[in-house]
Amino acid sequence: MVVAGEVFSRLLAETGLAPESFARRLNDYAERQGRPDRMHLKTPYKWKKGDRPTRPWPTLAAVLLTQLLGRAVTCDELGWPDDGFEALPASAGLVLPWTASGALQAVQVVNDPGGMYRRMFLTLLGSAAASPAHEWLLAAPIDHVGTAKGHPLSGEVVDHLDAITAGLRRMDDHLGGGQTLDLVRHHLATVITLLQERRYSDSVGRRLHAAAGELLRLAGWLAFDDGHHPQAQRFWIAGLYEAHAAGDRGLGANILGFMSCQAKDLGQIRQAVTIAETARAGYPATSPKVAAILDLRAAEAYANEHSVTDSRRAIDAAFSRLTDTPPEHGNPDWAYWINTAQAHAQAGYCFVKLEDWPNAREHLRAALRLQGGDYTREGALRNALLAQTYVRQDHPDLDRAIALGDQAVATLSGQVTSARCVKHVRNLIDAMDPYRRNAGVRRFRENARDLLHVA
Repeated sequence: MVVAGEVFSRLLAETGLAPESFARRLNDYAERQGRPDRMHLKTPYKWKKGDRPTRPWPTLAAVLLTQLLGRAVTCDELGWPDDGFEALPASAGLVLPWTASGALQAVQVVNDPGGMYRRMFLTLLGSAAASPAHEWLLAAPIDHVGTAKGHPLSGEVVDHLDAITAGLRRMDDHLGGGQTLDLVRHHLATVITLLQERRYSDSVGRRLHAAAGELLRLAGWLAFDDGHHPQAQRFWIAGLYEAHAAGDRGLGANILGFMSCQAKDLGQIRQAVTIAETARAGYPATSPKVAAILDLRAAEAYANEHSVTDSRRAIDAAFSRLTDTPPEHGNPDWAYWINTAQAHAQAGYCFVKLEDWPNAREHLRAALRLQGGDYTREGALRNALLAQTYVRQDHPDLDRAIALGDQAVATLSGQVTSARCVKHVRNLIDAMDPYRRNAGVRRFRENARDLLHVA
């Protein structure tokens, strides 16, 4: 007969972790999976005594023990009841041929909500996170994506689809990921139906696949911004298939740029660099704006790796590209957000990571000055980052830091939903911890409490 407490105690001893350390690892793991659940650091002591964890901790703990011990650990082995979850990697159902039919199958898989409540998709980490990038880079071009069945579909319909997508992109700027994803999924379902049921030429078919790919890119961004990492990875992997079917190297490279951004946020810094450089290698740089986006993604990855020279070179390359003449066919609409203000903002982030406070401040101030309005997600992010520079400099300026932090909290509490930006506010509060006795700092921490609790 399996005695739950004895088995868990033995396996925990094998990991070499104390119960509190295991609880911290498990809370961190839950956060990386995009789950809101958190446990008290003393809870594993109860498990050692024979208490059984409640949902979703049996599956999460078994998966974490599997990773720590390098062998499969199941709830049954631990003597814990099945909590109803099926743990699967984020790539489940997405190992497909790089063909038009493979792309259609990928988008159908990720936009089908069936079974989502019993499945727990696990964030891809390590080499598994970079594998889709390599496959996209090496996949053979697709000769033809048109179909000869159903009623004909004109390019004018795709124009309307693209216009709706453009509106959703701009809506996200002001509302954040949590409030826009359902609209994107509904719009994506329409595109899927057209891909499945209508007759279209190769050129219209490629535009339809590109429309699906961009919606998957946007859906992944919204999920990531809301803290749901496995879901974001699934959307982005499917988006790579669609971008490939469309023959759109810029779209595919842009998706990889977002995957690199996620990897660095998950602490997968080497993978972030690899994915960012794969994106640069796979794009022919026909649009200066797109090339600048990819340069900045690489700069961020290198900054997190503390590679000062590589990060600075990528930043300089991005600013240089933004002064280049745009191509005759124009830049893709999804690149609308990259401008001098955004380039300054991302450069400022890089210098924060490099702990170069003067350069970080210079770029972040420029970003806020050029932005023309602070009450957006990007405004909240820039204020939170700029506030950190005032706290972490040799002689902290707490008044300026608090004023900027107040602005970020006001935006994130009243208008924009963004778990990613809330995390930067939490980083700001952590930086203020040595000054927690200061009356202004105490007031700021109190004002931010509800926001951080929600996150």
